[in-house]
Parts: sequence; C-alpha cells; structure tokens
Amino acid sequence: MASGQRLLLSPSNYTKRLCLSLCIVLVVSYIASSQTIVESLPGYPGKLPFKLETGYIGVGDTEEVQLFYYFIESERDPAFDPLVLWLTGGPGCSGFSAIAFEIGPFTFDIDAYRGGLPPLMPNPYSWTQVASMIFIDAPVSTGFSYSTTTQGFNTSDTKSASQIYMFLRKWLLNHPKFLGSEVYIGGDSYSGIVVPILVTNVLEGIQAGLVPHIDLQGYVLGNPVTDTYIDDNSRIRYAHRVSLISDEYYEAAKFYCNGDYINIDYNNTLCVKALQNIKECLLQIKLTQILEPQCAFASKKPKDLQWDVRSQEANTLEFLKNKKLPELRCREFGYALSYKYMNDKNVQNVLNVREGTVETWSRCLKSISTYTENINSSVAYQKNLSTTGLRGLIYSGDHDISAPYVGTLEWIRSLEVAVFDEWRPWYVDGQVAGYQVKYMNSHFRLTYVTIKGGGHTAPEYKPKQCQAMVDRFFARYPI
Repeated sequence: MASGQRLLLSPSNYTKRLCLSLCIVLVVSYIASSQTIVESLPGYPGKLPFKLETGYIGVGDTEEVQLFYYFIESERDPAFDPLVLWLTGGPGCSGFSAIAFEIGPFTFDIDAYRGGLPPLMPNPYSWTQVASMIFIDAPVSTGFSYSTTTQGFNTSDTKSASQIYMFLRKWLLNHPKFLGSEVYIGGDSYSGIVVPILVTNVLEGIQAGLVPHIDLQGYVLGNPVTDTYIDDNSRIRYAHRVSLISDEYYEAAKFYCNGDYINIDYNNTLCVKALQNIKECLLQIKLTQILEPQCAFASKKPKDLQWDVRSQEANTLEFLKNKKLPELRCREFGYALSYKYMNDKNVQNVLNVREGTVETWSRCLKSISTYTENINSSVAYQKNLSTTGLRGLIYSGDHDISAPYVGTLEWIRSLEVAVFDEWRPWYVDGQVAGYQVKYMNSHFRLTYVTIKGGGHTAPEYKPKQCQAMVDRFFARYPI
C-alpha cells in the first residue's frame, strides 16, 4: 500500500472487524479475570516473599479444557532469568506437588503439625530463586484443572502435549513481559514421555512462524520415564548393582529369562521362579528411594510379578484423623498433609479456585480412566531433538529403582551422540554431589547428571544439590 493511502472498509467488513475486536476484548477480559496475585497463603508466616500468580487458561476448540496453573516469578532477576514451564509426573500429579515437595519456594512444616491446617515454611533451595516457573495441573482432571464438557476429559500423551503447547502460547500472550525470556520446558517422572513431545510441538510452531515466538533454549528431565521396556527391564540390573539381590539370583534371572524381565513366558517356570525370588527380596524395599522405610506395608508374599510404584504409596489419609503423625517418619505422611491443605475451602478461595469445578483435589491420581498412554517410548522424539540446536539436562537420583539411572543411560547412549566429557564427579560445597557425562554434536548438547543419594524424584531428597545443578545449567556454567 502506498504511503498515505487509506484502507476503506465496507459496512459488512467494518461490522466483522468490530465484532472481532469485541471478541478479542472479551477474551482478554476473561483471561485477565482468571488470574489472581496471591499475596499470602494460609499457614505461611506473613506476606509471601515471592510473587505468586494462579489462574486458568482455556484450551481446545471451545476452550472446554481449563488448565489451572501456578506461576512464581524469579526471586532473583525476572528480566534476566529464564522462564521454565514445569510438568509434574503421574500422569495426573498436580503442579502443587512439585511446588510443595520438590522445587517450589515453600513446603510443609511436618515437625510443627499438630492437627488442623498444616503449616507451611520456606524452602531455601527453591528453583524459583534462579528461574521464573510455571507449574501446571495437566493433563485435564489433574489438580484443579477441569473440562466443561464430558468429551473434553478424554485425552492422551500426544493430546495433552498439544494442549499444554496451546496453554504456553496463550500464557505468553497474556504475559508479554516474558516474551523475550529464554524458555526451558521441564518435568520429571512420567513427564519424560510428554516433555519431548511438547518440545517437538514448540519447535514445529517456531518453524511454522506461529505467534508468539518462543525463545526455546532447551529442556530438563528428572528421573524420567522414557521407554517402558528399557526403564522397567533395567530395574533388576540396578537391584543387583546396589546389592539388593545376590549374584546367584541375578545370573539365574539373566540366564533363564534371556535378559528380558518384561515379556515373561509364564510357561518358563525357571524364569518365573528366578523373578519370584528377586521380588521377595525387594518386597519391602521402597522403589522410589531404596534407603527409606517402606510404608506401604505390603503383604508378605507378592501376588504377581508386576512393578507398580504407585501402589507402594501408603493410604496415609487415615493418619490425618490424628493430631500427630506416627513416629515412623515416612515421606508419604507429608504427602497426606497436602490433601488436607488443598481441600480446605479457605485455601481454595485464596488460590481463586472456581467453586464446583473439582469435587476433591488429589496430589496424584491413581489412574485417569479418560487418559490414554499412547506413547510407549519417547526415545524417537529424543533422537529427533538431538538434531536441533537445543540444550538438554537429564538427571537421576541414583537411589531410585522405579526409573533406574542405568536404564536412562542406556537409552541416552542409543541416541548416538558423541561423548564430549567423560564420566566424572561434580561438587557442591567441596563434596561429591553425583556424577556427570556430557554429550555433544554440531546440533545438540546434552548433560546427564546423577544425584548421589537422590530418589524419585531427586530434589525431594537432595534439594541443595539439585538447585546448584540447575542454576549452573541455566547459567551455562560447568556443572
């Protein structure tokens, strides 16, 4: 159009343009009304020393899926520090679980619990001290996220990743302050399946020129569930490595089962017997941290050969009826406090949860009947990501048998990215915090880190070390 030339609108076009403008205003107004700045939390001493925002963002063709989020601005320098979108595992674990038990700025003061509403206390090793972080309740049905239609509750690994990508784009449009921020996408446990799909979606959107432009720098995965066969099959190899089973039991299983402990031929009685012996050895071992007490109180004899981490979380809600937690200190008792806290009406009002949308909040759903796990392995996605310009950080607690580090290393090696820096220790306060190995090609850099003494997930057990790890990674400083 020549300089000074005016665009003339016909009455019909003018009406359409006006309607479109009004729709945009209404949508923006609705989104704005779905955001709340939370200045104080019940049970937290005084005013929050960090900026907490909660809200909903609608995704889907008619925004029928309403995804709830918690956003905590970096406590150091929001203008300089990266923006991290964090997915909690499950599938079906609330973003609040990651905040309260892993990497958020507060946690439950279990020692001070005397009944009533559980008290909160600061977490000195929060990742929000080094990054601005969005914690999301995803997939739909998780935490406070819900659907306005019955059909909207139906989702899957790929569909959930697509919805979260739509969420991120809308969130950034409504927070233009962070449009120039370096972005990382992270998660732990089952998020090892969803995050690589989501990162792929973001890269495809960037290539297609979709707005807003996302300055994606890389991704972070902790204790990741990545490949159903590799992860699960490596558990017996790990159990032998850490002396939970004898050489004889391990060699018998390896020989009679041909090294395959997943696709079991139940007519192969020698294989079944070998695995049964191993399962009896591990019956009272906590799969998420082999050194901690097992609080699931499993039966004396295993009924089958299945490994179900979720079944090992004790039904500790009964303990909430007491004013004091039992003397046997189990991590699950802390988890139980989150149910009491998040189902408190006053807490939900402060967080601006929409009344009547969720019957009961759960930290992690035991199962989601409307969720389809349609990706058995994300290794192919990881392989594709190794041809991009991204940076990757993958870490494992080395006392986690549910997603053993030996299995994670196995699929990382299958990516066929050359080793740049051989296995060596890394340090915090002059002490070995774990070990690391770096991989690099002309398109990609991946750092793999073990957290010494860490479980599933590592920041729950070694918060100081994990905070130091990500701070160095985001700063591009050697871990």
